[in-house]
Amino acid sequence: MNILYGTNNPAKLLEMKQRLKCLPVQLSGLADLKEEVPAVHETGSTPLENARQKAEFYYQAFHIPVFSCDSGLYFDSLPEELQPGVHVRRVHGKNLTDEEMIAYYSGLARQYGNLKARYKNAVCFIMDDDHRYEAMTPSMESREFLLTSRPHPVREKGFPLDSLSVDLRTGIYFQDLPEDTWELESDGIFQFFQKICQSVC
Repeated sequence: MNILYGTNNPAKLLEMKQRLKCLPVQLSGLADLKEEVPAVHETGSTPLENARQKAEFYYQAFHIPVFSCDSGLYFDSLPEELQPGVHVRRVHGKNLTDEEMIAYYSGLARQYGNLKARYKNAVCFIMDDDHRYEAMTPSMESREFLLTSRPHPVREKGFPLDSLSVDLRTGIYFQDLPEDTWELESDGIFQFFQKICQSVC
């Protein structure tokens, strides 16, 4: 099954291809389309609302099977007004560059101490007018990790916060973790698409 992943981020597309490589799906991204890609405005207050908005927008634009994902970042012991939620990149009304994100979030970690964090993730898949699937479950959340004030010297375009994120189990920066670290049996997004494939592929 050929599916459009509603993202312009090549790092996210590569990550999702790796995550779903065991399934009978062929993924492409917005950059692979020959048509002009219109801009979509995300106004949701939760990852699921934003994922739904993007999937519906791209399905209406291209009328092909499409899914979109969205994430929110949430910290322990951080005041509510400073919780990024779905606005991970947008701070004080400005969309930050990768380097600006690293500077801002490392500053938070310096101010409040190393922060325990997790991503809450959601996905919405529209196969056709009659088949739509969406989910935002605890199994889609990332493992809890540590956001530190000391950036890793290596940067990965599209994933700037990986240079600040440390795996709590190993103490290793995300940048230094092996590439193929997916635990598919507990990966909610993999399970989401696995169930769809079992029913329609």
